[in-house]
Amino acid sequence: MSHKNIDTLKSEAKALWADLQGKELKPKDRLAIPCQDMPSQEPSVRIHNMAEVAVGYSGEQARVEASRCLQCKNAPCVKGCPVSIDIPRFIKAAEEGRFGDSLAVIRESSLLPSICGRVCPQESQCQEHCTVGKSLKDVNRAVSIGRIERFVADYERAKGTKNIPQVAPSTGKKVAIIGSGPAGITAAADIRKAGHDVTVFEAFHKPGGVLVYGIPEFRLPKSIVEEEIHTLEEMGVDIEPNFLVGRTRKLKDLIDKDGFDAVFIGSGAGLPKFMHIEGENLVGVLSANEYLTRSNLMKAYDPEHAATPTYKSRRVAVLGGGNVAMDAARTAIRLGAEKVYIVYRRTEVEMPARVEEVGHAKEEGVEFLLLRNPKRILGDEKGRVRALEVLSYELGEPDESGRRRPVPIEGSESILDVDTVIVSIGNDSNPLLKQTTEGLETNKWGNIIADEDGKTSMDRVYAGGDIVLGAATVILAMGQGRKAAAAINRMLAEDV
Repeated sequence: MSHKNIDTLKSEAKALWADLQGKELKPKDRLAIPCQDMPSQEPSVRIHNMAEVAVGYSGEQARVEASRCLQCKNAPCVKGCPVSIDIPRFIKAAEEGRFGDSLAVIRESSLLPSICGRVCPQESQCQEHCTVGKSLKDVNRAVSIGRIERFVADYERAKGTKNIPQVAPSTGKKVAIIGSGPAGITAAADIRKAGHDVTVFEAFHKPGGVLVYGIPEFRLPKSIVEEEIHTLEEMGVDIEPNFLVGRTRKLKDLIDKDGFDAVFIGSGAGLPKFMHIEGENLVGVLSANEYLTRSNLMKAYDPEHAATPTYKSRRVAVLGGGNVAMDAARTAIRLGAEKVYIVYRRTEVEMPARVEEVGHAKEEGVEFLLLRNPKRILGDEKGRVRALEVLSYELGEPDESGRRRPVPIEGSESILDVDTVIVSIGNDSNPLLKQTTEGLETNKWGNIIADEDGKTSMDRVYAGGDIVLGAATVILAMGQGRKAAAAINRMLAEDV
């Protein structure tokens, strides 16, 4: 993590870009160009606001970072992108200062560059395969593909220019999209481009799915999500909020009674898991889903303007080690908690959260209690959380995930003084669709079973994203939305 201030980072990039001008850069020259750190708010400042932590590259920073790209002919980075963006081409355009052209290349494959540039785990996808990172033997020194993507998207938005994707002439066919998260948005855009009428059914009062209820404002400003949703509407997509398929209307009725020619299910995995330990029903125990939804979607962090309160916490334990756990812990800091712990039963090496998010959490004062796991939650005479009993662990042999299995150390119990416990150990799929839809096959975890194209066990019904994968990433959900949309478009083209 860089601690240089914003002005210093931008000034250094400006000088470096000036020095690169007019030079014919060979691969060894490009490998010698330093990585461009992301300018960010200082930790002591940002813990008191909900504004975005990373403020984004300057134009010179984006061009310097793009100059690090070797323009490999085999483009290994593209193989690591779930939506197959032509990464070398968009980076080359950015290096040359053709930011509009750069964004146009991205939009050939992705409707959400501003979002993906912020929240996608590029270090384990496109950047993991980057030749620069491999040459320097450090994935963290790969070309910062996501940061460049974010810059060109933000640049065009700041200019006020917006290109609405072209829509083919109407086919007269209708497609229903269940859920307006990343998978649903992507599927809706690609299906609408083909000229089909598209209606998105969203259970909440605001569209956006996990992008609006799950990811905090300081990582993904909601105004950006709203703009991307508005793009869908400008394409002619109809969005119906407060519409819970399975309750408001059964899935089969959409086809049999409402005349939809196909359905895509992208309803996500929003049913939180709990640990089923003593004390989990005490006041002050929350799922990360509820905690983040209250803050993000219902703006509970702004009590003067929000009707939905949030639980007042002094000392918080967040159980889990993923990105959602980091989001919950960092939100608790901003909501005024004096002390916040991450309790995780493995080490930081096994932690699934992004390295950047872990680093930001540490900078903001979150304390990591590793190789610990809760045994029980203790309450006071009023039924409120007063403490957490944790057990220490050591790592044993690898389990089926490839990570070393945590083994409890007998007699190592200790007491943690907390008044709030936030459980963030993953999500399951909501069983509503399965319970109300005869013939829809799911696996033992409740995820919908779908083939490579997203086709389910039901005729004309496709699915993708977390409802199929379990809790995954934004870009993986988008990739599944694209595949299913392509299959739906093929199917509808063959209909007579």
